[in-house]
Amino acid sequence: MNLQRANANEALQTKNRSRDVAPQSGICSRCLDGCKGNCDLFKATFRGRELLYPGPFGSVTAGADKDYPVDYSHLNIMGYALGAKGVAPDPDVATFPTVNTETEYGVTNKVKMKVPIFTGALGSTEIARRNWEHFAIGAAISGITLVCGENVCGIDPELEIGSHGKVVKSPEMDRRVKEYRRYHEGYGDILVQMNVEDTRNGVAEYVIENLDVETIELKWGQGAKCIGGEIKVNSLSRALELKKRGYIVTPDPEDPAHQAAFKAGPLKQFERHSRLGFIDQEGFMNEVERIRGLGAKRITLKTGAYPMRELAMAIRWSSDANIDLLTIDGAPGGTGMSPWRMMTEWGIPSIYLHSMAYELCERLAQKGKRVPDIAFAGGFSSEDHVFKALALGAPHCKAVCMGRALMIPGMVGKNAELWLNGKDGGLPSTVSKFGFSKEEIFMNYEVLKEKYGSEVDAFPLGAIGIYNVADKIKVGLQQLMAGSRSWGVEHIGREDIFALTKECAEITGIPYVMDAYREQALEIIDA
Repeated sequence: MNLQRANANEALQTKNRSRDVAPQSGICSRCLDGCKGNCDLFKATFRGRELLYPGPFGSVTAGADKDYPVDYSHLNIMGYALGAKGVAPDPDVATFPTVNTETEYGVTNKVKMKVPIFTGALGSTEIARRNWEHFAIGAAISGITLVCGENVCGIDPELEIGSHGKVVKSPEMDRRVKEYRRYHEGYGDILVQMNVEDTRNGVAEYVIENLDVETIELKWGQGAKCIGGEIKVNSLSRALELKKRGYIVTPDPEDPAHQAAFKAGPLKQFERHSRLGFIDQEGFMNEVERIRGLGAKRITLKTGAYPMRELAMAIRWSSDANIDLLTIDGAPGGTGMSPWRMMTEWGIPSIYLHSMAYELCERLAQKGKRVPDIAFAGGFSSEDHVFKALALGAPHCKAVCMGRALMIPGMVGKNAELWLNGKDGGLPSTVSKFGFSKEEIFMNYEVLKEKYGSEVDAFPLGAIGIYNVADKIKVGLQQLMAGSRSWGVEHIGREDIFALTKECAEITGIPYVMDAYREQALEIIDA
């Protein structure tokens, strides 16, 4: 099985010269002395470490394309003609638009969402900063949670650190919270994420005391991909500033050779890395209590594609600490800020990891312990993905965390705004076929105008794009749920999906298609 060609990928802007490629190495089967490129090794000959990351960095999102032996496409959704869950089985009552897609998570101060999806961590990346108003307002008007990721304070050019070494002013963080709160109507929440540097800088203290943030998200590891570049820096002075603030900056901007290389031109960027987090139970429990003592109403945990041992720690410790939501992010995933080969080759793939999570949650429940509310993440983009994830993790999985799927409409909508103003050649034909004004192009524009009045005319169009996508997922989910006769998210169960292959059945514990409902079927025939 050719799972991936390893030495050429569009994400790295490389390609093989030969039509035949060695399956494991990805190198052309005939490597010619004199070849003019452009495989990974050819390009890395000139650019070296630049080839670790998708590019152009800061302008693209990138998702790993490794084709795993089993993934969520190996599950299908059940459709029934018998009965209904959560509503009377009456065709005049049980219509698909009446399906309730709301969900909630948390211990006591629960958070409700209109659709069981929320954004991945939009942190210190340039894409998050540049598109923030689109992402934040889009999430708020859609009634879903927004995760403000790590390092936002740490890279703020206007950051002020007090004599005690803690944040006293961060206009960028202020902007991010206020943009979401501006249209927040009781559904969803803004989570502020913390890594090692954020903890040292006192970010939790700052956002709770100054911005009334109610939820802090702890994070295990630097990014869901274990270790990531996070951002690149195009300025020597900026690289020096970030190193002074305590970040790991590579190559070392204080090294005269690197300064000379930057000034001469071949070294075009520096990388700012965060420190790796290392966990232990006592430290985790103490940090949860410390943050609660600061006034946080909710504490969540985000963990990545680590092996079953760390997964068990995340689940059990979250249970013991009364964590409000545990997000479990599987491989491959990625928004383009982690090393490309790490995104494709590191970590437990989503369906395997989520199946492990269900097994461990069930074991915990059987011992009489509280199972924390769970969210699954890792490559989801559509309503069928949401249904399958909720079903696979039922009843513990309450929502699905999406990365690129909720970033893309924000960026596309933003660009539509530019195109409408005549920038970049004007509207492409893919858009102009719908019309030549925002009212014509964006399906729900008038719906939002009815609710917000003339204020909608000032909405960033990326926000309306996100609203449209959230609405599409909601309606699509209503249709799938009605087909499985589930009139509420809480009624979706593992019996509502089946495995298309025996290998998928073995991994997930979901019945193979030829075995699902077999006993009931034979009872009917034999009666």
